[in-house]
Amino acid sequence: MKNKLSLYIIGILVIIVIASHFMLRNNENNITGNTTATTSNESIQKIVIGMKNYNYYPNVIKVKSGIPVSISLDKSVDGCFRDLTIRKLGIHKYLRTSKDTIEFIPAKAGEYTFACSMGMGTGKLIVE
Repeated sequence: MKNKLSLYIIGILVIIVIASHFMLRNNENNITGNTTATTSNESIQKIVIGMKNYNYYPNVIKVKSGIPVSISLDKSVDGCFRDLTIRKLGIHKYLRTSKDTIEFIPAKAGEYTFACSMGMGTGKLIVE
């Protein structure tokens, strides 16, 4: 009976240690945030989104209307967070790798919510 109880306690401790590792891991080295780049004669608003504290980071993004936007997810993003949706803009895409992008031209100023496929991670795209 004591051996069985000891095994249960050891098992629970191992699960706690493993769960703590994933919950407390620090993704700050992988987070890149907003950047703007220019290619040839056209300006493209390049957005790289990471994951921090179980949400998108940054989760508030500002872009200018009428200028092309390219959104990608860095290596810190995993699970359902790779399935990005901006419902009011009709955008839904699974970004399998950090090289995959969502590209669009925001035509109308406003605030647009983006989320993962399960609604666990959310953010706001502000078009000025």
